[in-house]
Amino acid sequence: MPPVCNFGWRAPGFHLPGVDGRRYRFDDIAGSKGTLVMFICNHCPYVLAVLDRIVRDARELQALGIGVAAISANDALAYPQDSFENMKVMADERGFPFPYLYDEAQGVARAYDAACTPDFFGFDAKGGLQYRGRLDASRKEAGAPDLKRELFEAMRQVAETGHGPREQIPSMGCSIKWKAA
Repeated sequence: MPPVCNFGWRAPGFHLPGVDGRRYRFDDIAGSKGTLVMFICNHCPYVLAVLDRIVRDARELQALGIGVAAISANDALAYPQDSFENMKVMADERGFPFPYLYDEAQGVARAYDAACTPDFFGFDAKGGLQYRGRLDASRKEAGAPDLKRELFEAMRQVAETGHGPREQIPSMGCSIKWKAA
């Protein structure tokens, strides 16, 4: 589980390849009202259980002025399902409305102190962290359709006020698959 939100912590920069053939920096994905950076991967059962909800919420948040991107940092040699080629397939099959970026060297995941997949980082319009919580109360299987949309509601609040909720429940998922030292 990730640590609690460190309000105001500045988003580290990055320059990563996307599955669409472009390279992206944080500023390229930043929205006028805030930015959501998600660490996900292809094989994690926690991610797969809620991937449709992630896509839904991303679309709705983008409409509110929130920029969105997902990053996969897992060791693809140890977990071939998480390879760049397989990332392309997943993004296409699931209709990702956001850039899906590959952190092969894992430096961005380390800079963000990403702990698990999924791990959500919600920033205000100035790049200060306002949300480090969960999507909703789902676990390895999707929860009921009427679960409170914690990530969506938090980021809507950020878009409207510039501040995230004081009470946040950390995300839970599979650990980032780090490369051997």
